[in-house]
Amino acid sequence: MTTTTPPANLPFTGDPEADALLAVDPLALLVGFTLDQQVTVQKAFAGPLELRRRIGTLDPAAIAAMDPETLQAAFRERPALHRFPGAMATRVQELCALVAREFGGDASRVWTEARDGADLEARLRALPGIGEMKAKTLVGLLAKRFGVRPPGWEAVAPSYPTLADVDSAGALAQCQEQKRAWKASQKAAKGA
Repeated sequence: MTTTTPPANLPFTGDPEADALLAVDPLALLVGFTLDQQVTVQKAFAGPLELRRRIGTLDPAAIAAMDPETLQAAFRERPALHRFPGAMATRVQELCALVAREFGGDASRVWTEARDGADLEARLRALPGIGEMKAKTLVGLLAKRFGVRPPGWEAVAPSYPTLADVDSAGALAQCQEQKRAWKASQKAAKGA
Protein backbone atom coordinates (compact mmCIF):
# COMPACT_ATOMS: atom_id res chain seq x y z
CA MET A 1 0.00 0.00 0.00
CA THR A 2 1.34 3.42 -0.96
CA THR A 3 1.29 6.13 1.67
CA THR A 4 2.45 9.73 1.67
CA THR A 5 2.59 12.54 4.16
CA PRO A 6 -0.94 13.62 5.00
CA PRO A 7 -2.03 17.07 3.83
CA ALA A 8 -1.84 19.96 6.28
CA ASN A 9 -5.59 20.43 5.98
CA LEU A 10 -8.70 19.43 4.11
CA PRO A 11 -10.41 22.66 3.00
CA PHE A 12 -13.97 21.59 3.73
CA THR A 13 -15.09 24.11 6.38
CA GLY A 14 -13.48 27.52 5.92
CA ASP A 15 -12.18 27.24 9.51
CA PRO A 16 -8.40 26.61 9.49
CA GLU A 17 -8.48 24.74 12.82
CA ALA A 18 -11.35 22.46 11.77
CA ASP A 19 -9.74 21.84 8.36
CA ALA A 20 -6.42 20.93 10.00
CA LEU A 21 -8.11 18.55 12.45
CA LEU A 22 -9.67 16.61 9.55
CA ALA A 23 -6.20 16.03 8.09
CA VAL A 24 -4.49 14.87 11.27
CA ASP A 25 -7.19 12.98 13.17
CA PRO A 26 -8.63 9.96 11.32
CA LEU A 27 -11.63 9.80 13.67
CA ALA A 28 -12.42 13.46 12.96
CA LEU A 29 -12.45 12.65 9.26
CA LEU A 30 -14.83 9.72 9.78
CA VAL A 31 -17.08 11.75 12.09
CA GLY A 32 -17.23 14.49 9.44
CA PHE A 33 -18.30 11.99 6.81
CA THR A 34 -20.85 10.51 9.21
CA LEU A 35 -22.36 13.96 9.80
CA ASP A 36 -22.34 14.80 6.08
CA GLN A 37 -26.01 14.31 5.31
CA GLN A 38 -28.78 16.86 5.09
CA VAL A 39 -26.46 19.66 6.23
CA THR A 40 -23.83 21.62 4.33
CA VAL A 41 -20.38 20.15 3.87
CA GLN A 42 -19.04 23.03 5.94
CA LYS A 43 -21.38 22.26 8.86
CA ALA A 44 -20.73 18.51 8.73
CA PHE A 45 -16.95 18.75 8.69
CA ALA A 46 -16.78 21.54 11.29
CA GLY A 47 -18.67 19.14 13.60
CA PRO A 48 -15.66 17.12 14.82
CA LEU A 49 -13.82 20.19 16.12
CA GLU A 50 -16.95 21.57 17.79
CA LEU A 51 -17.71 18.16 19.30
CA ARG A 52 -14.17 18.02 20.74
CA ARG A 53 -14.64 21.51 22.19
CA ARG A 54 -17.92 20.50 23.82
CA ILE A 55 -16.94 17.13 25.29
CA GLY A 56 -13.16 17.59 25.59
CA THR A 57 -12.08 14.63 23.45
CA LEU A 58 -12.32 12.76 20.19
CA ASP A 59 -11.12 9.52 21.76
CA PRO A 60 -13.34 6.76 20.34
CA ALA A 61 -13.39 4.70 23.54
CA ALA A 62 -14.32 7.73 25.65
CA ILE A 63 -17.13 8.72 23.29
CA ALA A 64 -18.37 5.13 23.06
CA ALA A 65 -18.50 4.94 26.87
CA MET A 66 -20.32 8.27 27.34
CA ASP A 67 -23.83 8.35 28.66
CA PRO A 68 -25.91 8.65 25.46
CA GLU A 69 -28.01 11.47 26.91
CA THR A 70 -24.87 13.48 27.74
CA LEU A 71 -23.58 13.06 24.20
CA GLN A 72 -26.97 14.00 22.76
CA ALA A 73 -27.01 17.11 24.95
CA ALA A 74 -23.60 18.09 23.51
CA PHE A 75 -25.01 17.65 20.00
CA ARG A 76 -28.13 19.68 20.85
CA GLU A 77 -26.27 22.58 22.49
CA ARG A 78 -26.85 25.71 20.41
CA PRO A 79 -25.92 25.90 17.69
CA ALA A 80 -26.76 22.22 17.25
CA LEU A 81 -24.03 20.12 15.66
CA HIS A 82 -26.49 18.76 13.12
CA ARG A 83 -30.01 19.21 11.83
CA PHE A 84 -30.84 15.91 13.55
CA PRO A 85 -28.71 16.10 16.71
CA GLY A 86 -30.16 13.10 18.54
CA ALA A 87 -29.86 10.70 15.62
CA MET A 88 -26.38 11.92 14.72
CA ALA A 89 -25.17 11.68 18.32
CA THR A 90 -26.29 8.04 18.32
CA ARG A 91 -24.62 7.38 14.96
CA VAL A 92 -21.34 8.99 16.06
CA GLN A 93 -21.41 6.99 19.29
CA GLU A 94 -21.97 3.79 17.27
CA LEU A 95 -19.05 4.74 15.00
CA CYS A 96 -16.80 5.33 17.99
CA ALA A 97 -17.84 2.05 19.61
CA LEU A 98 -16.98 0.16 16.43
CA VAL A 99 -13.61 1.92 16.07
CA ALA A 100 -12.81 1.22 19.73
CA ARG A 101 -13.87 -2.43 19.54
CA GLU A 102 -12.71 -3.47 16.06
CA PHE A 103 -9.68 -1.22 15.55
CA GLY A 104 -8.31 -0.72 19.06
CA GLY A 105 -9.36 2.93 19.05
CA ASP A 106 -7.22 3.74 15.99
CA ALA A 107 -9.55 4.89 13.20
CA SER A 108 -6.69 4.91 10.67
CA ARG A 109 -6.57 1.12 10.90
CA VAL A 110 -9.82 1.07 8.91
CA TRP A 111 -7.69 1.89 5.86
CA THR A 112 -4.10 1.06 6.79
CA GLU A 113 -4.97 -2.61 7.32
CA ALA A 114 -7.13 -3.01 4.19
CA ARG A 115 -5.88 -5.84 1.96
CA ASP A 116 -7.06 -4.25 -1.27
CA GLY A 117 -9.52 -1.73 -2.68
CA ALA A 118 -12.54 -4.00 -2.28
CA ASP A 119 -11.62 -4.68 1.35
CA LEU A 120 -11.16 -0.94 1.96
CA GLU A 121 -14.56 -0.16 0.52
CA ALA A 122 -16.17 -2.95 2.57
CA ARG A 123 -14.50 -1.70 5.77
CA LEU A 124 -15.73 1.83 5.14
CA ARG A 125 -19.27 0.69 4.30
CA ALA A 126 -19.38 -1.27 7.56
CA LEU A 127 -19.07 1.99 9.50
CA PRO A 128 -22.28 3.59 10.81
CA GLY A 129 -23.33 6.46 8.58
CA ILE A 130 -21.10 5.48 5.65
CA GLY A 131 -22.99 4.23 2.61
CA GLU A 132 -21.82 3.41 -0.89
CA MET A 133 -21.26 6.98 -2.13
CA LYS A 134 -19.45 8.10 1.02
CA ALA A 135 -17.28 4.98 0.98
CA LYS A 136 -16.27 5.62 -2.62
CA THR A 137 -15.56 9.27 -1.85
CA LEU A 138 -13.43 8.23 1.12
CA VAL A 139 -11.49 5.75 -1.05
CA GLY A 140 -10.79 8.57 -3.51
CA LEU A 141 -9.88 11.02 -0.76
CA LEU A 142 -7.56 8.57 0.98
CA ALA A 143 -5.82 7.79 -2.32
CA LYS A 144 -5.54 11.34 -3.65
CA ARG A 145 -4.80 13.27 -0.48
CA PHE A 146 -3.23 10.72 1.87
CA GLY A 147 -1.57 8.31 -0.58
CA VAL A 148 -3.51 5.30 0.74
CA ARG A 149 -3.63 3.13 -2.37
CA PRO A 150 -4.11 -0.56 -1.66
CA PRO A 151 -4.08 -2.81 -4.75
CA GLY A 152 -7.26 -2.31 -6.77
CA TRP A 153 -8.28 0.98 -5.13
CA GLU A 154 -8.96 2.52 -8.55
CA ALA A 155 -11.77 0.02 -9.17
CA VAL A 156 -13.72 1.26 -6.14
CA ALA A 157 -12.85 4.97 -6.29
CA PRO A 158 -15.43 7.31 -7.85
CA SER A 159 -15.04 8.27 -11.49
CA TYR A 160 -16.99 11.50 -10.91
CA PRO A 161 -16.01 14.66 -8.98
CA THR A 162 -16.34 14.37 -5.18
CA LEU A 163 -14.80 15.83 -2.03
CA ALA A 164 -11.76 13.72 -2.92
CA ASP A 165 -11.01 16.33 -5.59
CA VAL A 166 -11.34 19.33 -3.28
CA ASP A 167 -8.03 21.03 -2.54
CA SER A 168 -9.20 24.63 -2.04
CA ALA A 169 -12.23 26.70 -1.11
CA GLY A 170 -12.82 27.37 -4.80
CA ALA A 171 -12.74 23.66 -5.60
CA LEU A 172 -15.24 23.04 -2.79
CA ALA A 173 -17.64 25.62 -4.24
CA GLN A 174 -17.28 24.01 -7.68
CA CYS A 175 -17.84 20.53 -6.25
CA GLN A 176 -20.97 21.69 -4.42
CA GLU A 177 -22.34 23.30 -7.58
CA GLN A 178 -21.72 20.11 -9.58
CA LYS A 179 -23.50 18.08 -6.90
CA ARG A 180 -26.51 20.44 -6.95
CA ALA A 181 -26.68 20.20 -10.75
CA TRP A 182 -26.45 16.39 -10.59
CA LYS A 183 -29.23 16.21 -7.98
CA ALA A 184 -31.42 18.51 -10.09
CA SER A 185 -30.88 16.32 -13.15
CA GLN A 186 -31.77 13.21 -11.14
CA LYS A 187 -34.94 14.86 -9.84
CA ALA A 188 -35.90 15.98 -13.35
CA ALA A 189 -35.27 12.48 -14.72
CA LYS A 190 -37.58 10.99 -12.05
CA GLY A 191 -40.28 13.49 -12.92
CA ALA A 192 -40.09 12.75 -16.65
